Amino acid sequence: MSEHRQITTEAGTFDALGAGPAGGRPVLLLHGFPQAASAWEHQVDVLGHAGLRAIAFDQRGYSPSMRPDDVADYQVDALVGDVLAVADAVDMPEFDLVGHDLGAVVAWHLAAAHPERVRTLTAVSAPHPAALAAALREDEDQRQRSQHVPVLKERSAERRLLADNGAALRQLFEWRVPESDVTECVARLSEPGAMTAALNWFRAERWNVVPDPVTVPTMYVWGGEDVAVGSTAALSCGAWVSGLYRFELVEDASHWVPQEAPDLVAGLLLDHLR
Repeated sequence: MSEHRQITTEAGTFDALGAGPAGGRPVLLLHGFPQAASAWEHQVDVLGHAGLRAIAFDQRGYSPSMRPDDVADYQVDALVGDVLAVADAVDMPEFDLVGHDLGAVVAWHLAAAHPERVRTLTAVSAPHPAALAAALREDEDQRQRSQHVPVLKERSAERRLLADNGAALRQLFEWRVPESDVTECVARLSEPGAMTAALNWFRAERWNVVPDPVTVPTMYVWGGEDVAVGSTAALSCGAWVSGLYRFELVEDASHWVPQEAPDLVAGLLLDHLR
């Protein structure tokens, strides 16, 4: 079973879940919006049971001890730096990297910029940023799917998402995620400053910066019913990976693949890491 812990780094202190032996092959898992490390709890447990050393941590803005006020502190370079700082703090000079949603965006950037640190990459839901950027330019369907992003940058976003016991926040999950997980998410983001910190990921500048192609072995997992990422971006993702590439379609899953199909995702991870 995974254990809760805190990881103190030069950047700050992060809450985390971990499982597996100290000498196991290291794996870092990154959550997206509006979730936290708990979204990976099942996969952390499975990886740990298989003898790997798996750690998922609440990223910048989600860990109460690491919640800066300045929007500029949520630029992608800072988020990548946090992952490297956590890896250094837990003695992971090289690691397998897994990310979902905005956590996958951070993972794409990190793998492109620091291939010497990343043994393999697994991205879930969010494709390579260049594939998404091209789809936004060329595909009206993707532009429609991405209409939520400007809304999340508005000043009123906090109030709108948390009103009526987080009704709008709950709707983001499309009734695809266990209710207990959704309730925990609403409670966590209702804490003072938490929702603003989470939304600062969208408000920060330079999220439109496109990383280089990724050279490490990469698996991209996409839910066929994802309302945020369409087939144009998903199917062109491999063009931005120059290393070994594997595409996995989970036909009946939405954007929330790790929690909709936890065993399937855990199995894909184990197979990819082998």
